[in-house]
Amino acid sequence: MALEFYHAPGTRSGSVRWLLEELGAPYELKLVDIRAEGGAPEAYRAIQPNKKVPAIVHDGVAIHERAAIFIYLCDAFPEAGLAPPIGDPRRGPYLSWLVYNDAVIDPVLAAKFGGWVYEKPGVSFGVFEDMVGHLEATLSRTPYLTGDTFSAADMLVGGAINCAVRITKAIPESPALIGFIERTVGRPSFASYLAADRALQGA
Repeated sequence: MALEFYHAPGTRSGSVRWLLEELGAPYELKLVDIRAEGGAPEAYRAIQPNKKVPAIVHDGVAIHERAAIFIYLCDAFPEAGLAPPIGDPRRGPYLSWLVYNDAVIDPVLAAKFGGWVYEKPGVSFGVFEDMVGHLEATLSRTPYLTGDTFSAADMLVGGAINCAVRITKAIPESPALIGFIERTVGRPSFASYLAADRALQGA
């Protein structure tokens, strides 16, 4: 199965590279220079309509948006056990958290970084305080987002929360969040992906 991964080091596409390391899936790395003048080459728009990363092409079919890529890859490589199967009661929460990351966590953090002022009913993604409260409530009950078992949802959300808590300091530290970060980005696959990306950046 031919798998191409379109990536730019130091961007959100790192989460997909981390996932690929965890899956142990073979892939061909395609670097996309999104920082070039004018952004990525116009031809790339045929794969990703906004010329953003990440994207994958699997057996000739292009998939973009991180949640969609995570769902697709975990179902394509089920032997890794990163996705609860259909019929498992964890399947619904797993899908919900993957989409919640892209539809709520990411835009809420972008709004906070940008200093946007908005009314809660006027946006689809809600407010920062509700997002943090949801994370805290969930992770105070269980070690992982869908219960006692690690899934790809923990990777996507864990990467975002690691950045927001430890790097940008946008979210205050708490025992629940720090514990979750350590259980997710503490995995060998995260260190492997990070080392590979830093090598590309010459760090």
